[in-house]
Amino acid sequence: MSDVYELVVSVDLRDEISERELAELRWHLGLGGRPERLSVVTRFPVVVWDDEGHPAIEDDPCPLLAGRGAAARVGGVLCSALESRAGLPRTGWALTSRQEVHPDEFEKLGELLRWLAARAHATHLRGDGAVGVGFLRFHEAEVPEVLTIEGGQVGWPE
Repeated sequence: MSDVYELVVSVDLRDEISERELAELRWHLGLGGRPERLSVVTRFPVVVWDDEGHPAIEDDPCPLLAGRGAAARVGGVLCSALESRAGLPRTGWALTSRQEVHPDEFEKLGELLRWLAARAHATHLRGDGAVGVGFLRFHEAEVPEVLTIEGGQVGWPE
C-alpha cells in the first residue's frame, strides 16, 4: 500500500515577483541552481542519526517540485514549467507542475503553495474566498480534488 498522491499545480502569478524570488522558484521547479539565500521556503528539517545513534535535526534544503521523468505510481510524466506571460492580456508568470508527493511532504509543500496563492492572479480567487492552486489525486482515485488555499491553510486531505 502506498500513500502517494498526484499533485498538479497550475497558477498564473502576478508580475511583482522579484528576481531573487524567481530564482528560488526556478530552483524549486528544477529549472535552476539553488540560490545562496532562501526566502520562500526557509526551513527543510530532516532527522539524521549521529555516530552514537542519537537523532538530530539538520537543515537539508531540497527543491519541492523538481521531479522529472516517468511517474512511478500515478502514471504519466513528472514535470515543471515557468513561463513569462509578457505580451498576453494578463502579465506575470504561468507556472505548471505535476509531481508525485507523499503526505510527509505536505507541510513543506504547503509553505510554497501558500506563497504562490498570495501572488496568484485574481482569476484564481474563488467565490468563497479560497485560491485555487491546482489539483490533488490519491494514486488509486480516478478523479482529482481541487486544491485550495483559504485563510492561510492548504486544503490537504484528512
